[in-house]
Amino acid sequence: MKSFIFNYLRLEHGATAIEYGLIASGVCLVIAASIFGFGAELESMITGFSSALDGDPTNNN
Repeated sequence: MKSFIFNYLRLEHGATAIEYGLIASGVCLVIAASIFGFGAELESMITGFSSALDGDPTNNN
């Protein structure tokens, strides 16, 4: 029983899962920060693309 407990404590599968979770949450934070940081510029760019595709002659971009 004692060797089973020591072997169980040496397993690192849980630590690897936690590391992957931390990496995924870091990527999500970077994506969210970039959306909030560049949101207005991104919105105007998408609006310009939409106007160009609609054939809006008032679009001067």
